[in-house]
Parts: sequence; structure tokens; C-alpha cells
Amino acid sequence: MSFTSRISRSPHAFDPDMGADAIAHVPDLPPELTGLITGAAGCSPYLSGLIAKEGAWLRAALDDPEQAATDELARLPELALDQLKPQLRVAKRRIALLTGLADLAGVWSLEQVTGWLSRLADAAVDVSLKRLVGAEIERGKIPGLGAEDAENAGGLFALSMGKGGAFELNYSSDIDLIVLFDETRFDPDDYHDARAGFIRATRKMTGLMTDLTGDGYVFRTDLRLRPDANVTPVCLSMETAERYYESVGRTWERAAYIKARAAAGDIAAGNRFLDTLTPFVWRRHLDFAAIQDAHDMRLRIRDHKKLGGRLILEGHNMKLGRGGIREIEFFTQTRQLIAGGRDKTLRVRGTVDGLAALSQAGWVEPEVADTLTDHYRAHREVEHRLQMLRDAQTHTMPNSTEGFDRLAAFMGQSVADMRADLTDRLEQVHALTEDFFAPGHVAPSDDDFGQEVTARWLTYPALRSDRAVEIFNRLKPELLTRLKDAAKPEEALLQFDGFLKGLPAGVQLFSLFEANPQLTQLIVDIAATAPALAQYLSRNSGVFDAVIGGAFFAQWPGIDGLKSSLTDTLDHLDDYESCLDGTRRWAKEWHFRIGVHHLRGLITPEQAGAQYADLAQAVVAGLWPIVVTHFEAKHGAMPGNGAVVLGMGSMGSARLNASSDLDLIVIYDADGVDASEGRRPLATRAYYARLTQAMVTALQAPMAEGKLYEVDMRLRPSGRQGPVATSLKAFEDYQRHEAWTWEHLALTRARAVAGSQMLGDQVETIRQSVLAEKSGGDTILQDVADMREKIAAAKAPNGDFDAKIGRGRMQDIELLAQTACLRAGSNVRETEAQLAAGVASGWLNAADGAVLQDAIGLFWSLQAAARLLTGEALDLDRIGEGGLRLILRETGVETPNDLRAVIENTYQQADQVISRLLGGAANTT
Repeated sequence: MSFTSRISRSPHAFDPDMGADAIAHVPDLPPELTGLITGAAGCSPYLSGLIAKEGAWLRAALDDPEQAATDELARLPELALDQLKPQLRVAKRRIALLTGLADLAGVWSLEQVTGWLSRLADAAVDVSLKRLVGAEIERGKIPGLGAEDAENAGGLFALSMGKGGAFELNYSSDIDLIVLFDETRFDPDDYHDARAGFIRATRKMTGLMTDLTGDGYVFRTDLRLRPDANVTPVCLSMETAERYYESVGRTWERAAYIKARAAAGDIAAGNRFLDTLTPFVWRRHLDFAAIQDAHDMRLRIRDHKKLGGRLILEGHNMKLGRGGIREIEFFTQTRQLIAGGRDKTLRVRGTVDGLAALSQAGWVEPEVADTLTDHYRAHREVEHRLQMLRDAQTHTMPNSTEGFDRLAAFMGQSVADMRADLTDRLEQVHALTEDFFAPGHVAPSDDDFGQEVTARWLTYPALRSDRAVEIFNRLKPELLTRLKDAAKPEEALLQFDGFLKGLPAGVQLFSLFEANPQLTQLIVDIAATAPALAQYLSRNSGVFDAVIGGAFFAQWPGIDGLKSSLTDTLDHLDDYESCLDGTRRWAKEWHFRIGVHHLRGLITPEQAGAQYADLAQAVVAGLWPIVVTHFEAKHGAMPGNGAVVLGMGSMGSARLNASSDLDLIVIYDADGVDASEGRRPLATRAYYARLTQAMVTALQAPMAEGKLYEVDMRLRPSGRQGPVATSLKAFEDYQRHEAWTWEHLALTRARAVAGSQMLGDQVETIRQSVLAEKSGGDTILQDVADMREKIAAAKAPNGDFDAKIGRGRMQDIELLAQTACLRAGSNVRETEAQLAAGVASGWLNAADGAVLQDAIGLFWSLQAAARLLTGEALDLDRIGEGGLRLILRETGVETPNDLRAVIENTYQQADQVISRLLGGAANTT
């Protein structure tokens, strides 16, 4: 499509005579183009000069502007060294003229205009580096390199930073570069000579770009974004730069690297370097401390440039001033820094692309993103008009009436419309961005609520830095207000005090609270209700990331979704310990999610139990291949057909609570193989025993991120006396010929949770066969009755509200359910399903089944809530008002006395049923 057919706007000639003079250099134009040339040259002395020099080229270029720009850039890589200085300036004139006119006419979008300017910068720097490095190689100044190495600049590359990196160069922009070289290409003895050669090439490149000749200049080139620019040379090795960023890199440098792009020279080396900086730029946790860093930077810029105060258009800085371009860029980049470590979709370079990605990910409201995008594009157009006037790197609005008249004409608007539109846009940007960086402060409370407690907060580790205190002081009034609204304010305050006391550091978390007020209410809810969860949070505050990092309140993903999520997490980690810690971080976030959902009544106790079990299975299934691979690296592949991990007990029945440990056993099939074949081979039995122990260690070893689960392996054949891993044949033989009734009961809940699916299927076949075979055992009921009496004698209920231990309570009902399952030869594992199997077999009547089903429902609800609240025995006088409300809500009663009565009545009824079925006497006390 021709240039003419796409014209949608045109400037007005501020100086008609100057506009008319320009037409003489581009004769025989159609009327639409005549008006554009007249308006452009009549406003901009710079464009008028370009038209005078490049009129002949321009006439043909306007037939197909995209092809003309492509052709102009395509000729640059063929230039010889002695042609660079004049020919690069010719290219700059032509691209500047074409983009200027396409911008003014609305033929190209903002992204097209800045994209062509950025590609010109890339091409100019690239050919300059390659020719200059080639000259150094030819002179023998870069040892170890030949003429062919000039084609990738001998490992030298330029990172385009800022707007250039994002293809956002403004019309008269400087280009910000960081120039580095790949030191691994050189012998250590040659390093200093190579470095000196690259430094010379870099300096000459800046001269080629920057020197003002009769043909103008190409780009003003700024190398000051490099590490420690005041004391380092213009070109550094990759290794030097890496060490700098790892040790002293600052937030503003992280923000700069959001837009960084390998743009010239050895692009592959540049991309490798950027990959190494990924952990520096994109932090693992949500990085809300970056907000304060960005805000401080904004204030320093305002103070330095004296840009504070109310909006006055005369002399206003469109880039750095109130409501300007930098406000939008900081808003976007800071949010990218906050969450980009967790969400790779946010790792985009462009400001418009960044706003779109943030909106898509839920970090910015869509209407806010759309508004800021619109204002950003409008601001950039004003910026370009200011710079097109005289090719000046300026962002400052005019101070004179004449200046405003000229700019308005250049914009194709009246002065009044331009001023009104611009004022409105600047104020909207300021309003949308200022509260993000400097949220309104809550007035301090004038009462003495909690003074005795709050007075000691400054002694806690989380408040040991001035910055933490500054942020927390802004949070404190709102926090105390919310705590006072709790059912028992003093109690909630004390529990929050325990949370705060346990925090090892505060800046990151307090910044997160300040940026997300909804989290303040959440921590108050948790402190007022579940002190055990609050203590957990103080040690694992990183899990708050999950609340605001995406789908915290989305539908439960199920076991397959969890496995996929964990696999994605571990795929990005490259060593064993990182995988173990990564699994811990991942699991804690999901564990916290379940607890919060349960606490807030978003899921039932039964759903919480199933979700905790799903999570545990995903962890075991995800870690097993990691442990196996690590173990095999030392001792060789698993002998025979591998191994399977079985979940037993509550893990097997797929219902865990917030503090459950895991009952596991490991079964292997050596298939006649005696030993492994690795660097350090092991006999088969020892191999699987040590592999099992490695898996247990992976789950329960305390690491930087804590531990995952306690593991109990006492349900393996022969209990503590048996080997920690059992062969398939030994397992089958033991179950058929040696196992006691209680071990057959345990088998009713066994299920494969990790390892070989084929072996898991074999174990399941054996399980079903054994249960069917043992279902008619004559001693089952007597064995269970004896077992029940031993359990009762060994451990009494811990208070009136013990849901688990005691006759007629949860453990007792589960024992009866497993008995019913065994007698029926059923394959089901869940307690409710096992009771139903007992009814279906005729051993339990429907009334007995209903009593036990109701009882297990009540006691599980009580147990699940109690374990969420506290890891200790449930004492209603110590769990606080919020905890009591949770207990009453989950059990469906109104008062503690009602609860005590319901528990007593329920366990007595269940005890009567169980005692009658097992032939024992019910406990009437």
C-alpha cells in the first residue's frame, strides 16, 4: 500500500514560506504529499534541512516506505571501514526523514517508527564493531583470532539497553550500550592484549557514531550503564560483568536489564550472557521491595531535575515530569520486576507489551493498562514532535507562546485543544501511577490499643533496618485498625505479635503488604483464628507470593495438575539440592493455599483432606525420579524392574490433615539381578535399601526451605525389624504366609503413589488377591478385638475434644472400617467406602453404617480443623475466639457445651456399634 493512501493526518505549516521552499526539493508531488511536506518543513527546521539534502531519494522512497527503509538498512553490512563514517550518516538522514514523515502523517504506528530507528542503530553499531575488530585482528592486536572471526566481532558484542533494547528509540535518542566480550575465547596469557584491542574498537565505534561531521552524526552513544562506569573501561569481559551483578547489582540495574537485548557483534555470546543474568533480574520470590527502590529513584530524579510540584505545561518535562513517560515506564517495569521471576510471560521488553502482559496476568486492571497504553503512545508522539523540531534530545515543552503555537501546528491541533488534551493525559497518568509508588497513608491512631505489645516490635529481627521500620510504620495504623476489629482484639494482637516475632526479615514482606492491602486482612484473619498457621507463615513468608501471584483462588487442579506444575518447577533447576529446596517452596505454597481455603470456608473438611493427600502424592511422585536419577549417577541404574512407593494409612486412603506425616513403604523387583552396574555398584538389597533411605531423606531432611514431611515406614513387612525396602516376592510371601491380621488391615489402604506403574499394577493385583484370600479368616474379629483393647489400654483420649484417640472416635472407627473391608474382600481404601462395603456385605446393617458414617464425618471435621489451628491437643480455652468459631462452624454446633455433648453422644453410639460387632463390651464412661 502506498504512502499516500495511508495518510490520516498532517501538520500545519507554522512557517508557510519555509514549507514552500521545501517543495522545490521534491517536485511533482500529489496534493496529499505536498501538504505533508509543507507542514513538516514549515514547522521543523531539521526536517526542512533533511528534505533539501535527500529530496531525490525521498521521492522514490514514498512509493513504498517499508521497502525503502529495508533497502537502506540492507546496504550497511556491506560497507567497508573507510565508508562507515559518511555512509552511516547518509542512512541516518534517510531513515530519520522517512520515519519523521511517516509519523507525522499517521502512516506508521509509534511501534513502527521506533522500530525502524532502533534497527538502524543496531545495524550501524553491528557493522562498526565488526569492521573495527577486523582491523584490530588484521594488525595482530587481538591474539588467537583470524580474519574470519571479524564476522562475529571476535566475541565482542553490544547490549542495547533502555529504549533501544525494547525497539523504542525516540526520534533524537541517545543509544545506551553495554559492550562486553567473551573472555573464554582466549588463552589466559592473551586476555589483556585481547581486552586492550576490544577497548580500542569500542572507543572507535563511539566516535563513528557520535562525531559531528559535515554530514551530521549517527547516534549519540552512552556507555555509562556498564558496571561501575566511573572506574571501568568502556568494554568489559562477560565474567567481570557477571561478578559485578552477582555481588553489588542494584534494583535500577535489574530494571535496565528488562529491556536489554543483544543487538550487535557476537549475538550468540550476548544471549548467553543475558541468560546468566536471569536470576539477578528475575527474583525467585515476588519482589515488592522493588517498589520502594523505584519510588526512591523517582524522587531523586525529581529532586535533581527540580521537577516536583504542580503541573505547569510551560517547560514541563514530558519524560521525567509529573505524569510523564518515565512514570508509565517505572510503573510497568516495577511490576514486571515484582512478579517476573515467577511468571515468564511478564518478561517482555516493550512498555506497551509489558502493560498488556501485566493485564493478561491480572497484575494491572485492563482498563488501567489500556489507559496507560493510550497515554504512553500520545506522550511519545509529543516527545517526537519536540525532538523533530531541531533534532535535539529534549523532552521539555516550550516556555513561550510562539513555541506552543509551533508545537500545536506540528501536532495538527489548535493550541487550546493541545493544552487541554495534554493536561488531562498528564494528570491521569500521575493519578494512576502515584498511588502505586506512594500509597496514601493512614492517619496514626490516637488511642493506646496494644501499646505494651507494640512497644517491643522494634526489637524484633524483622524491624532491624531503617527501611523496614519506615515501611512498617506506614502499615501499622491500618494493621492495628484491622486487629481491633477482630472478635477478640487483644488475642488477635498477641497472635500477630507471635507472627511478627518469628519473621527473620521484614522489608520484602512489608513491601508486599503495602502494595496488596488485602493481604493485611488475610494475616489478621489468620492471626485471629489459626496461630499455628501464623507461626508457619513467619517461617515461610514466601508463600504469600502464591496469594497474589496468580490462581490462588482458582479451581483445585487435581493430582495431574499438581504433578505437571511441580514438573515445570523442577525442570528449571539444575542440581539436586536446588530440586529439593524448589520442591519445598512449591509444596509450601500449595499447603498454605489449602489451609487458607479451609480457614475461610471455601472448601469442606473432606475436600481439604483430599487436597492435602493430592499434594503429598504429587510431592512423592515428583521427587522420586529426581532421587532415583541422583542415586543412579553414583550406583548405576535400578537393578531389575525398578521399585514402587506405596502410600499406607491416611496417605493410602487419600485423606491427610494439615500436620500429617506420611506412611510409606517401598517394594522392588530385582528380577534375578544381584547388583547394580555403576561407578560404585551395590548389591541389589543394599541398593534399594539405600535408595529408599535417600528418598526418606529427600522428604524429611531440614534444608534452607525447611522439610516436606515426616515419614513413617513402620507399616512395612515385619515393621521396624524388616528391611526398609522389600522385594516383590518377599512382600507377596509375607502377606500370604506370615502377616498378622493388623498387617492385612493396613493393606486395605495401600496404594501406589510413585515409581514403576507396571510394578504398582503387580502390587495392586497381589493386594486384591491377598484381601480376597484372607477375607474368610476365622480369627479376624477376635484379632481385631484384641488389638482394639491394646490400643485403648496404651493411650487414652487427650481431653474431651480429642477427635482421634479413644473408643468410638476416629481411629477406632477406621479400625472397624478396615475390618469390614477385609471381611468383604473389597478393594476400596477410603474409610467411608470401606464402611459402605461392610454394609453391602451384610456384616453391618444400614443403621450401624449410618451411625459410623456420621461419626467419622464429625470427628474428621473436628480433627481437620484442630490440626489447622494447632499441632497440640485441642483446648478450646487456648485456641482463641477465631479458632473456636472455626471449630463450631466445621462441626455444625453453636456453643462449646453443644460440641462436648455432640462428641460424647457420637462416640458412645459408635462405640456401642463397634463393641457389638467385635463382641466386646461398650465403654459407658
